[in-house]
Amino acid sequence: MGVGERIGEIFGRVGIRGNLHVVEVDGGGAGREVEVRADEQVVIASVFKILLVLEFARQAAAGQLDPTERVLVRADDRLGGWGIAGCADDAEVSLRDLAYFAMSVSDNTAADLLLRRVGPDVVPMLAAELGLSRTRIVGGPRQLVETMLADVGARTEADFARIFPTLPAERVRAMRVFDPAHTTSSTARELTRLLGLIWRDEAGPPAACATVRELMGRQLLWTRLASGFPPGVRVAAKSGTLPGLHLEAGVAEYPDGGRYAIAVSARTERLDTRRIDVDLAMGEAARVAVEALRAA
Repeated sequence: MGVGERIGEIFGRVGIRGNLHVVEVDGGGAGREVEVRADEQVVIASVFKILLVLEFARQAAAGQLDPTERVLVRADDRLGGWGIAGCADDAEVSLRDLAYFAMSVSDNTAADLLLRRVGPDVVPMLAAELGLSRTRIVGGPRQLVETMLADVGARTEADFARIFPTLPAERVRAMRVFDPAHTTSSTARELTRLLGLIWRDEAGPPAACATVRELMGRQLLWTRLASGFPPGVRVAAKSGTLPGLHLEAGVAEYPDGGRYAIAVSARTERLDTRRIDVDLAMGEAARVAVEALRAA
């Protein structure tokens, strides 16, 4: 059984439609990749935060901003999700701590404030500069939330929390946040290209690339890519999640120096955000792909 068939079997076992691209970071000859629908446009949700934090790190390395600059986070700044959004009181944090929260727990409030500081128009320009022609950035977390509220006819997040569970699946899937043509999206191949540029210090100053690598290594979610690899393999990654959509992009680094950029997305029929079986299947598929490259 070929590697593509094995990955298809893994995806089929948990009932998902998956996209995958795995490639050696440091080259080794043309064709050293594994792909499953790697050029299909897919919603990337919070995976876009890799580009956001890269832009922050580039500006910090260039002296355009001070990473220790303080930001006061007020109630009106908070978006749903983890991190600062859960604070009961105003909080003051540095820009670099916003970057940490955005990457470690995918904090939408932190990402929104960081995007305001680096400039929302600059992140799409960065994608273009890096040759990511299929990567489109449509606003940030706040714009995503506003779009979701509008699509279900909710005025507040409390309204959304009440209305969303009552919607039929067809109405949910028709929302703009699930349409790659109307929200932030990319392809698995472009995500691994971005990761390769960062890991080879080609996406900006070496200090900026090192910052992104270090922060991706501090992501708390371990059930996706990281779950597929044995102890001793370091996995640095960034996840993205929407109802019925699980994504992760990252790099697996082996003790022998082998480095592999990975992007996996999984679409499920059920509109769940917590599917440990799907997460584990993503990690298993990533490991199978990497092992095929190493065996070659």
